[in-house]
Amino acid sequence: MGIVLGLDVGTSGTKAIAMDETGKLLASALVEYPLHSPKPGWAEQDPADWKRAAFEALSALAAKVNPADVKGLGLTGQMHGSVFLDANNEVLRPALLWCDQRTAAQCDAITAKVGEKRLLEMVSNPALTGFTAPKILWLRDNEPHLYEKLRKVLLPKDYIRWVLTGEYATDVADASGTLLFDVKNRCWHRELLSILGIDPEFLPKSYEGPEVTGVLSAEAAAKTGLPAGIPVIAGGGDQAANGVGCGIVRKGVVSASLGTSGVLFAHAEDVSTDPEGRVHTFCHSVPGKWHTMGVVLSAAGSLQWFRNQLWTEEWARAKAEGREVYEEITAAAATAPRGSEGLLFLPYLTGERTPHKDPFARAAFIGLSLRCTKAYMSRAVMEGVAYAMNDSTEIMRAMGVEVSEVRCSGGGARSRFWRQIMADVNDAPMLTINVDEGPAYGAAILAAVAAGLHKDVGSACDAIIREVDRVTPEAAAVADYGRWFREYQAAYRALAPGFKRAAALLG
Repeated sequence: MGIVLGLDVGTSGTKAIAMDETGKLLASALVEYPLHSPKPGWAEQDPADWKRAAFEALSALAAKVNPADVKGLGLTGQMHGSVFLDANNEVLRPALLWCDQRTAAQCDAITAKVGEKRLLEMVSNPALTGFTAPKILWLRDNEPHLYEKLRKVLLPKDYIRWVLTGEYATDVADASGTLLFDVKNRCWHRELLSILGIDPEFLPKSYEGPEVTGVLSAEAAAKTGLPAGIPVIAGGGDQAANGVGCGIVRKGVVSASLGTSGVLFAHAEDVSTDPEGRVHTFCHSVPGKWHTMGVVLSAAGSLQWFRNQLWTEEWARAKAEGREVYEEITAAAATAPRGSEGLLFLPYLTGERTPHKDPFARAAFIGLSLRCTKAYMSRAVMEGVAYAMNDSTEIMRAMGVEVSEVRCSGGGARSRFWRQIMADVNDAPMLTINVDEGPAYGAAILAAVAAGLHKDVGSACDAIIREVDRVTPEAAAVADYGRWFREYQAAYRALAPGFKRAAALLG
């Protein structure tokens, strides 16, 4: 039997899975770690935590399957994060993450130096605080003593790749999110690197998703219980890998990931760029293909924050009784009327990316009244996230992207009630499929292709992925939500100047 592994270096933890060639899940393991915010808007993690978690997760798999049957390991992980290494491959400082917002000045400088239109032509995306290039410039501007020692910049999963194989490598999908990659031609953009004064030697070699980038070293094998020499596959950034894991490998089928962040992801046969740069255009993990993507920085993360702050007693009681408090929150939300009687929630807890490109945006409840209860607020949070996702849906449709059905994944997608809200707000059927293992599953599929267990990514997805459940839009709800969605958009426009003034007051 052929077994393949997928390893996802996520924001809240590292997940490892083992599956066979039919896609059957054989084992999984999750090791969590903290996220640090030393200043407002900052988000950092210690790469040593990822290293420890990767070894622990892979060791757990090795204890549950026959290691001799493992044919390959695919890697995925949170995108855009920066691991800064010196000449001895020592980590210079904590990694700056995808949701870190400290680089607004560097983004402005990049745009001013290159030009907004020219930047879109070069790398198919605008300068955003989450991307890697402004993080490199931030290090140069603010910690020059560390920048002088810098020799390599790796994305989170690619640091773990180096830990496992000793090789510097990345994949074209993850590299697309650095703002240094020529997305059209699938290579590093040498001209832009020169303009920004970034040494090309800082960057690893790039590969297509199912390509082999190295093999498991003897040292890593000893720490995981897996055999040395296992091929380690390029894989993909978490969203491209999740797209593979959801079967988003052809036109018309779109995925919506309701994890900490929310992502609307559409396959593309050719490069298609929004003229305003509101959605992202990246290389896909499917060789020779691309994808269009909109990102909401706080999706299910908004409901998690709401639980942590306003459902503390119920959460503690549910844990003591072995229940999931999210079911209680959802049941409460279902008692509130559609539109929450005008209560709107803007889910901008960590700024926003699509479509606003606004690191200063903040979350807000608008329209609170004496009638509002936690049930109303619960529903408003769910509706607010759906509105934020619909921002991307509207832009993609205007670009000519077909949205015939949406495959939902992530923790938030487990709620059928939330999926119905999503279907009504986005006016598209929302499906669940037979697997919900996220990016790790897509990474394992890419490993299966590399190992020769399937001919290509498309045929692998056809063989493995099936529809399980579907909710369809209700005409009356679509009309109602269409009106509230316009109010949601107007609320952001009204508040945006105040968000920026408040950021200035905070320094």
